[in-house]
Amino acid sequence: MIALWTSLALLAAGVIWAALVYRQISHVSQGDKIPERSGTALFLVDLQEDFWNSGQYDEADKTQATQAIRAAVTHANSEDHPVITLRQEWSTPSTRAFARIFMKGQGLAGQPGTELANPFVGMGEYEVIKRVQDGFETGALDTLLDQLDIGHVQIAGLDAAFCVNKTAQAALARGYKVTLLQDGLLGALPKATAKAFETLKNAGAEAT
Repeated sequence: MIALWTSLALLAAGVIWAALVYRQISHVSQGDKIPERSGTALFLVDLQEDFWNSGQYDEADKTQATQAIRAAVTHANSEDHPVITLRQEWSTPSTRAFARIFMKGQGLAGQPGTELANPFVGMGEYEVIKRVQDGFETGALDTLLDQLDIGHVQIAGLDAAFCVNKTAQAALARGYKVTLLQDGLLGALPKATAKAFETLKNAGAEAT
């Protein structure tokens, strides 16, 4: 009986731990409201080997997204808009453990799979490392966008329901104009992706 109760207690502790870590991972930072700014930047979110080649996304959808992202980068370059790559690296003890247990170890800091997937190598002028789903969480992205005088962010990449969603929410909370480049976004879970788009549009994001 003691062994049973011990097992149940350990199971409960594990569930609570996982819930707390996921809450940390999925939290949306608020930040300060930005002043009026004239610049536009293109975000490329989590287009990394581990995620791009994970088998979660249909190959036809990946082809379409690649074409759309290349077109968006070409347009950004022609307009002198900075292109910023956001890369996920699970780097804290709790998030590394969570990624090993629930994400097949994808995105662990220091591993080769965190590098950009081949179609997107060299596309970004700037790079920001994410520790959680929200790309603004560390403050590095706030600082960069301030330096570049950015008030409008266009977003492509993956996953639309998670890191794209949370980063877009954080941008909206700070007062950025947000445009979702839908042909350049991928979501592994259709229902969650549709819900994320609805949430973002209701919060003021535009979609093209």
